[in-house]
Amino acid sequence: MFSITLSLIIITAIISFAGFSRPKIKEDLLFWPAEIVRRNQYYRFITGGFVHGDLVHLAFNMISLYSIGEFAEIRLFSNQQVFGENGKLIYLFLYFSAIIVSVLPDYFKYRDTYVYRALGASGAVSAVVFAFIVLQPSMKLYLMFIPIPLPAYVFGLIYLLVSVYLSRKGNDNIGHQAHFTGAVYGIVFTILAARIASGFDVVKHFMEVVFS
Repeated sequence: MFSITLSLIIITAIISFAGFSRPKIKEDLLFWPAEIVRRNQYYRFITGGFVHGDLVHLAFNMISLYSIGEFAEIRLFSNQQVFGENGKLIYLFLYFSAIIVSVLPDYFKYRDTYVYRALGASGAVSAVVFAFIVLQPSMKLYLMFIPIPLPAYVFGLIYLLVSVYLSRKGNDNIGHQAHFTGAVYGIVFTILAARIASGFDVVKHFMEVVFS
């Protein structure tokens, strides 16, 4: 039986490949704030996370999701001491809700800008990555092009700072705002979900690991 993470990857790949060969599919599903407002196409908040611009875009997001998400789902969200008996459902809800929440700032900013469109799972993937980071802050991660392992919390800090900088610069056609929003949402969601599900204090755990 496929894990939730692998199932999400397979579904996203199928839909994205369909969009590669038939651009109308991509256009009908991508996140398009002006069309959401004009035609009440609220489904685009979700479907925009399942289509990608090209194979490189898809591969980068899905490799990132698989490398972090599998561990997060199987080892962290399945830990009943942290997320109770419904950890996998919480993980699934994190992913889908992050697709929506990560694009909300862009929705309000660009809902009257007809030419603005966006697509990709980056916001949801960022949420999963940062859920992992707050639960496993000392685990080593690699930054692209830097072959030096960094503690996850250092990686996370660099990621947030770079996302803010590139979002303000805003000239590379990448949704850095969604990356940042998804990351912050992943942190907040994980803290609240663990507290509600089992009373586990994620912040205390994070501080103990980082400063021990």
